[in-house]
Amino acid sequence: MPRSGKLVRISLVVAAAAAVAVVAVVTAGTASARSSSNGVTGAGSTFVAPLVATWMSPVKQQLGLQLSYNAIGSGGGVSAITNKQVDFGASDAPLSQFNPTCSTCVQVPWALAATGVMYNLPGLSNLRITGSVLAQIYMGKITKWNARVLRKLNKGKSLPNTPITVVHRSDSSGTTYNFTDYLSRVSHAWKSGPGTGTAVNWPTGEGEKGSAGVSGAVRGTTGAIGYADVYYALHNRFGLFRIKNRSGTFAKPSAKAIVAAAQLDTHPKKDGSLSIVNPPKSQKYRSAYPICTYTYVDVQKTTSNAAGIKKLLNWAVTKGQKYGKPILFEPLPTGVVTFDKKQIKKIHS
Repeated sequence: MPRSGKLVRISLVVAAAAAVAVVAVVTAGTASARSSSNGVTGAGSTFVAPLVATWMSPVKQQLGLQLSYNAIGSGGGVSAITNKQVDFGASDAPLSQFNPTCSTCVQVPWALAATGVMYNLPGLSNLRITGSVLAQIYMGKITKWNARVLRKLNKGKSLPNTPITVVHRSDSSGTTYNFTDYLSRVSHAWKSGPGTGTAVNWPTGEGEKGSAGVSGAVRGTTGAIGYADVYYALHNRFGLFRIKNRSGTFAKPSAKAIVAAAQLDTHPKKDGSLSIVNPPKSQKYRSAYPICTYTYVDVQKTTSNAAGIKKLLNWAVTKGQKYGKPILFEPLPTGVVTFDKKQIKKIHS
C-alpha cells in the first residue's frame, strides 16, 4: 500500500481512539523536551501510553506536577533516557534487551497488562488459536483464514477464504519483545528462526510504527492480524483471540486472566525485571492469559529533577494504579510495589 494510504488509516485510528490516548501523544512535544520546575517529561512505550495519559489530570491535581509524555516506542524511550533527553523512559522490555542500554538507570516495573492479538474479520468474535498456530501465521505458513487448522479450532464458525494479512511493529518495541518471547516459548521453529527481541527479522507481513500504526493497519484491512496492548483492540472493537494456555484454557485478555498470569513472578530480579509469559500447567494459572507483561519506567539515578520524578513514581505505583483498571492495566502485586519503593529511593540529585 502507498505510504500516503498508511498515513490516512493510521490517522483514522488515532482520531477514533479515546481522548486519553490522543493526549498522550499530542501534549508530549519532543523526546528532548526539558522538564520545568513543576513538570516531568517522559518518552517511550506506546503500549503504556493510554495509562500515562489517564494519569496526567490527577497528577496535576494531586501532585501539582505537569506530566508530559511522547509515545515514540520503547526503543526510543530507552535511547532518550540514556541520552538524558527526558526525565524518564518507558519500555515494555527490560533494559537488558536494548543495545546500547542505560547502565546508569534505575528500572522500575510500574504497570501490568497484556498484549492482545487482534484481527479484522467482521461478524466473527472470540476466535480461538494456539501459540503454535499463531507462530505459523507469523512465519507465513498459514495464509488463509479458513485453513484447516483454524477451522478445527473454531468449529461452528464460518471462517472466510480471506487472505491473512500479517501486521507487526517496524520500530524497536517492548510489545514485540513480549510477543516474540511468547512465540519462542511455544514454537521451536520460531525460537530457532526469528527468535525473541525488541526487533526481529520478520518472515512475512507489513511493518508499522507504534501500537497506533499496527492498529491502523488492522483496522484498514479486512483479514489483518496484529498485536498491541489490549486497550487498542478493545477501543477499536477488533476481534481478540482466545489463546490456549498451558493449562488447556482458551483465555482472553481480561482482568482475571492478567491477574492470574501475574502470580508467576511477583518478586523482581535485582535489576527490576520480571517475566510472566506462558505460565505453566497448574490450577493456579488455569485462567491465565499467556501473553501478559509488566512494563517499566527507567530513570537516571542522578538527575536534577529527582524530587519531581520520585514524587511521580511513588504515586504511580500506589495511588495511580487504580486509574488503569478501566483500560485493563491491573494493580501491581504487593511484592512488586515493595521493590519499586526501594528502587525509587535510589534516585537522587
